[in-house]
Amino acid sequence: MGDGMAARFLLALPAVLLAISPAPAAEPDCCDPAGPFRPGEAYAETLATCETLPHWADRAPNTGNRITLGIEGTLTGVHTDGVMAYLLMCEPAQVQVMCITYSANDLKPGDVVVFGGGYGRLDAHHVALDPCLASIR
Repeated sequence: MGDGMAARFLLALPAVLLAISPAPAAEPDCCDPAGPFRPGEAYAETLATCETLPHWADRAPNTGNRITLGIEGTLTGVHTDGVMAYLLMCEPAQVQVMCITYSANDLKPGDVVVFGGGYGRLDAHHVALDPCLASIR
């Protein structure tokens, strides 16, 4: 193979590899259309609440890929460490949700907000959304 032909081959290699790569498989475990979870970074039309979250958290999609949870409720805590903001929703007796974000954006306890972020179940009573977006309702 001459230098010109090798160069053309190397330039075409990414397109060839892309053409023979298998298509991503559909995720059969994600997501109940009536629920608050969506694959990737999509947002569900139906949001969880502090009251419905225990039901949904027990039925979270079983996938190794990122899923997003959307939830609406009242802020119970706002903490910052100078770099990150940690926004809390739901009471300790419920499943508490922590939204990990870059700024509290002047949110304060008592504000009604919507969180949307990468779902992670820490234990039976704690969920972390990271990264997370929070907006006032």
